[in-house]
Amino acid sequence: MTNSWINQAIEKIEADFQRSADTHLIKLDTPTLNGIDIYLKDESTHPTGSLKHRLARSLFLYALCNGWIKEGTTVIESSSGSTAVSEAYFARLLGLPFIAVMPSTTAKRKVQQIEFYGGQCHFVDHSSKIYAESERLANELDGHYMDQFTYAERATDWRGNNNIANSIFDQMKKEQHAIPSWIVMSPGTGGTSATIGRYIRYQRLSSKLCVVDPENSVFFDYFTSGDNTVTCDNGSKIEGIGRPRAEPSFIPGVVDEMRKIPDPASVATINWLERIIGRKTGASTGTNLYGALQLASEMAAKGEVGSIVTLICDSGERYLDTYYNPTWIAENIGDLAPYNAALEKFSETGRLTCPCDN
Repeated sequence: MTNSWINQAIEKIEADFQRSADTHLIKLDTPTLNGIDIYLKDESTHPTGSLKHRLARSLFLYALCNGWIKEGTTVIESSSGSTAVSEAYFARLLGLPFIAVMPSTTAKRKVQQIEFYGGQCHFVDHSSKIYAESERLANELDGHYMDQFTYAERATDWRGNNNIANSIFDQMKKEQHAIPSWIVMSPGTGGTSATIGRYIRYQRLSSKLCVVDPENSVFFDYFTSGDNTVTCDNGSKIEGIGRPRAEPSFIPGVVDEMRKIPDPASVATINWLERIIGRKTGASTGTNLYGALQLASEMAAKGEVGSIVTLICDSGERYLDTYYNPTWIAENIGDLAPYNAALEKFSETGRLTCPCDN
């Protein structure tokens, strides 16, 4: 009976995948960048609205095939929102109870979406407490703690099988610069950057991976110091990325370069992007794109040509009360004006000068 239910569960997830088309690759209109093309893979078009839909699918399949999830198992996850939204979707698909353990500052829209899919939200007062509380709930309820921060890098087949890296390179095949000079990604678990970095090496490609970290996150410090015990007291203000500890799924050996992106730069960049594509995106997309624009500016200064690919992680509609709220920005992010000016100058010249360098 157990194997029969697991077989049916896997079939339901595979059928859901079969119904889903691949996400679009958007080429930005950047006329001042002569010979350098920037692309955004739009992960906001997944059924649950974010990049984390891929991760949730992989985590459920991994747990089912490992025998960790059975009929009636309560699934618990530590998440700042998007992974929990996607996992709630798959839990409902399989008829399983789901509990998301998240910081109390999580965007209200994400909480509503988790509840829409039948999940429960369990709040803690600091992001560093989500791990222990998730384990406690799993033990108390005899459930399964999904633990995206440990299993993200191993639940996805990084060699191919339509993972995100495979998809990016397939979609780039007919572009002028088909092999990107850079792929830019921000780390939440570190699973996506691990998949992309491993795929690049496995396929023996010349692309480089640049990982961009927000403020109040230790991934950059871990990468530069090699110390995986480093921690920080404050939680990231850029939802979905940045962690107060070095997560097990972050693999620094696959990363060619890391950069720390100021939070005001991330938020200013999503406003700049909206004027180009006509849509709102989450602030993690701003972190990604600001890093891509830095690289493009540096390539232009060196007279290089090529392409850069990064991601739209999720839609900005989830963040109308935060990243698109001037009062919230003033209280939590700071002054965007210097970065707004720098981005306008980039539009005019193709050169990006970071205000933090002045």
